[in-house]
Amino acid sequence: MLRGVRRLFHPTITPGSWEGQSIRLEVINGKNLKVPSKRIPAGIYISLNVDPWRRWKSTIGVLASDESVAWGETVTLSLDASPTLSVEIRASFELDRMLGNGEVVGKLETSWDALLDHGNEPFDISFPSVHGVHPSLTLKATVLHNCDNQDSALLDSIVECQIAQDTDAGHVRLAKYVTRKFNRISHLNDAVKHFQLVLDQCPVGHPHQAAALTNLAWARLQGCIRKDLQDIDFITSLFRETLALRPQGHPDHPLSIYHLLAALIWRYRKENFTAVYIQECAQLSCKLLPLCPEGTYLCSIAAGAIGVDYVIRNCNNLPIDASDEGIHLRRCVLELCPLDNAHRPKALDNLAQAVEARFDQRGTIDDLAESMQHGREAVYLCPKGHPERDTYLNNLALSLKHRFDHQGNSDDLNEAISLYEEALRLRPVGHKSRHFSLDNLGAALLTRFNQRGDVDDIIRCISLRREALTLRPPGNPYRDSTLNNLALALKIRYEILDASEDLDEAINLYRNSLQLTPHGHPRRHIGLFNLSSALRSRFTQTSKNEDIEEAIRLCQESLEDLPSLHPDRYFSYMWLQETYLSRYRVQRNSADLSLAVENFRLASGYPTQGFPDRITEATDWARQAEVYRHDSALEAYQMCLELFDNHVMTRSTIISRREAATAFHDAQSLPVDAASCAIRHDDLRRAIEFVEQGRGQQWSLASRLRTPLEDLKLASPELTQRVSEINERLSDAQGSASSTDRAAADRAAIHYRRLQEQWGTVVAEIRNLKGFARFLLQPSYEDLQAAARHGPVIILLASQYSCSAVIVPTSGEPHNVQFPRITLTHLEKLKNDFAREIRLASFMRPEETRKELQVLLRTVWDEIMLPIVIVLQRDLRVTSGSRIWLCPTATFTSIPLHAAHPFRTKADGRRELCLEDVYICSYTPTLSALIRSRQMMKKRATPSFVVIGQSSPGAGQGKALLTVDSELELVRKLVPTTANPTTLSGDDATRAGALDALQRNTWVHLACHGKQDREQPYYSCFAMRDKPLTLLDIMEKDIPHAEFAFLSACHTAVGDEETPDEVIHLAAGLQFSGFKSVIGTLWVVDDAVAKHVVEAFYKNMVKGLEDGDMMDCTKAAWALNRATNAVKTKVPLEQRMVFIHIGV
Repeated sequence: MLRGVRRLFHPTITPGSWEGQSIRLEVINGKNLKVPSKRIPAGIYISLNVDPWRRWKSTIGVLASDESVAWGETVTLSLDASPTLSVEIRASFELDRMLGNGEVVGKLETSWDALLDHGNEPFDISFPSVHGVHPSLTLKATVLHNCDNQDSALLDSIVECQIAQDTDAGHVRLAKYVTRKFNRISHLNDAVKHFQLVLDQCPVGHPHQAAALTNLAWARLQGCIRKDLQDIDFITSLFRETLALRPQGHPDHPLSIYHLLAALIWRYRKENFTAVYIQECAQLSCKLLPLCPEGTYLCSIAAGAIGVDYVIRNCNNLPIDASDEGIHLRRCVLELCPLDNAHRPKALDNLAQAVEARFDQRGTIDDLAESMQHGREAVYLCPKGHPERDTYLNNLALSLKHRFDHQGNSDDLNEAISLYEEALRLRPVGHKSRHFSLDNLGAALLTRFNQRGDVDDIIRCISLRREALTLRPPGNPYRDSTLNNLALALKIRYEILDASEDLDEAINLYRNSLQLTPHGHPRRHIGLFNLSSALRSRFTQTSKNEDIEEAIRLCQESLEDLPSLHPDRYFSYMWLQETYLSRYRVQRNSADLSLAVENFRLASGYPTQGFPDRITEATDWARQAEVYRHDSALEAYQMCLELFDNHVMTRSTIISRREAATAFHDAQSLPVDAASCAIRHDDLRRAIEFVEQGRGQQWSLASRLRTPLEDLKLASPELTQRVSEINERLSDAQGSASSTDRAAADRAAIHYRRLQEQWGTVVAEIRNLKGFARFLLQPSYEDLQAAARHGPVIILLASQYSCSAVIVPTSGEPHNVQFPRITLTHLEKLKNDFAREIRLASFMRPEETRKELQVLLRTVWDEIMLPIVIVLQRDLRVTSGSRIWLCPTATFTSIPLHAAHPFRTKADGRRELCLEDVYICSYTPTLSALIRSRQMMKKRATPSFVVIGQSSPGAGQGKALLTVDSELELVRKLVPTTANPTTLSGDDATRAGALDALQRNTWVHLACHGKQDREQPYYSCFAMRDKPLTLLDIMEKDIPHAEFAFLSACHTAVGDEETPDEVIHLAAGLQFSGFKSVIGTLWVVDDAVAKHVVEAFYKNMVKGLEDGDMMDCTKAAWALNRATNAVKTKVPLEQRMVFIHIGV
């Protein structure tokens, strides 16, 4: 049938006029190109048979998803042959090398005259119906006269070889088999016979072997699908063989993948949905889809309901598998689901559950972070109103709760509770999954109660779990879990409110739960150790031996039920420790104490349990070892400090590391308690190592990224380069991980941990180098003694067990100085008394005597510093005028030790010497900080001095400071010209301007408001014109050439209430950033009198300098000592004491 536009010109062509004439035929496109056998073609081509012996074939066009092909191909044919021709549309099943002529889609006999009956306009020709539609071609025909005749197309011979004839015959028979309803088996047999004959003629190495294998396999697959053949194993093997012959890069590789995929999908459906087949389908689909151009027929079929879509749906319904293979499958399925795919949320959720399950098995924190990343995306893709939103909210909350249990970040717990609450609202009374939400929200509230102690949380938890129990009646598979969970909540309420009926009910519920979990049940161990815990609690009240005996037996049985490295073995060890310790307290059998300690050791060292639980257990171990004077105390403290280090290292930002450290309120004094324990065991070296490890945690973790690498560069330039690059990337990652977007923060945290792994690998290589075995390890006493190279360092330890000092001498063994009349309680009172008297002194006239303050300083001298001075002079022969460094811990950090003074006269009328008369005092946050500052002194930069002042800070940062400008002018006049002094003040003294000035100059004088943030010390700041310059801002800059900073501002050297041992303040931050010598302040500075100290200080700094000489930052401590002595008559006591020196 011919359809076209109305003819405008019709050349009359007679047989006699054909000679020398040609026709230009343009094959524009084809539509409705359905293949009768329903097989996916590699492409479609047009064949014009101009006579019985010759034909012209178009290129093979790729079939589009709408079953059309655009050729746009032109051919010139001579009209000196037959007046008729045959037009065929054929499907080719090979792109590379065609075997035979493919399958006929449509065939039409026509004449040249009919083709030319449409003038110069395109026209359609329609072919017989295939599967209910008529294939059609759009053509355009034009006569070429002699004058514009072009070379005619080269025609192919129609004569075919035997394998081509057999192949074509097979295609014909297979098409009849597929399209006919009756008597069709003979057509299938014929098709198989023909295709087998072809394969027999294509041995290994034959160019058509892959095509022959495919044709035979496809025909047999159609027979299997229609239940006329039963050889699916053989068919699958043929497709596998074909795929091996068409590797990646072969034009027919995608189609060969599809054929194997189709066979495996059918096999999966036929053989009881055997998972292995659909799993292979997913992997094949991941390979196939990227090779299928968008818009092609192959892409639409491969991705459709009987292809990849089917694979995704069925893979999403497979059980969660935490093995590497199972997770690889989930990744493949997710890869098959682009952002707009309806199955993507389910695929994300499944992958999240799989990696979380692997975390349960292996404890790799990145798995948990990845789980939440996928869970967040699943929730995002299911906005309010989506039928599955409640499920994905619940699962994300579960992951967050899981991470809180492992890492202790309260943000995770709060977010989990919020998500559980939303999920519960989406599951009203009558919802089939309401019981899950009730139980899960109850668990999160119970956890928050344990963290915060809000009784409302435990009461609501019990209420939720009672409702959950009513929704899980006898016979419900989760009833045992709810009985157990309700019992746990009741037991905890008993411990808080001492209501014995709660404990009795809990024990009964636990026993009921155990009856529902026979031997071999996956949750039986939970009931065992929970019932054990309840019985132990009752034993502590009643001392009934049968309770504690059963409790021990139950814990031991729970361990027998659990495989090695199961995370819950931790709880079995923990409760077993509790039971032995409880029995020891009653019966005093030393064997029970030994058993308790052994289980403390096992629980705190258990590798697959999260750090928070292990830290809690190790801390309890240390405390109990102290109480019962067990010789494992030092081991327990060592375990605590190592766990703390590892826990804090997992955090990717400076702020989150401090949050992790402050989360354990009972463990804040661990470093000094550990040091005290070591002292009582006569191990002073270990005491020094303990206190350095514990109290310098925040600084040491940050400073490892800035370790001087000069020595390493000489040993291995390549490793130096690698570790420097990773240090820089880690430093950058610390900032990016602080995003308020939780999902972005999770991604950044994963990136940070991966960088940490790379860092660890490089550091391990460095430690294999000769002389670098201890590179960046916790320093030993020998390493730390370098801090005392220019004078002894005195570490002052304030522990609940003892208060004393340890002196690190320039050489030799450390010395211990006991304070027999000083306890932690005395120090706390002394600290509070100082705070009160300094506050009161601010209201006194400058000339008034600060009597109460003198009394306090006399106590510091008599009870603390005089015993130290005696040892320094008598035992260590440290001469007067020498430098000493004070390294206070805990409560000592809030006491002005440097100002210790007897305020007495001798019998002969002479004044007794005070500490500053005897020695030049400096402070250091840690020994490592002092060592690091000295190491950086090796490189000296050209001196440059900037005076930064802000007398009119921005809104909310404090009142105007009237004397700042005069102080800046004073400093400018006193500083020698060799220091190249400049000034930054007024509108120029902004946050950015000040930060830039700090980076550009070696010497800095800062006069402004200073504020110590006691809740979050990293937000302590200097007040600038626009906004504050924070400690965090300063710490993020590395200024290795910096030398000296004078901080003429309030509260620049005041410690942190939450982590006093960490000495996190502005002065320490400047030292960390590169300033080797810093003068800071302990409390409010009176700017009206501070200028006298400033003037005297700089006069002493420049004393003795000749023209061209540079100031020396190591003179700062001496200059401050001389300055405070020089201004006694001008400056009141508390304003002289306020200034301290830190560093070299």
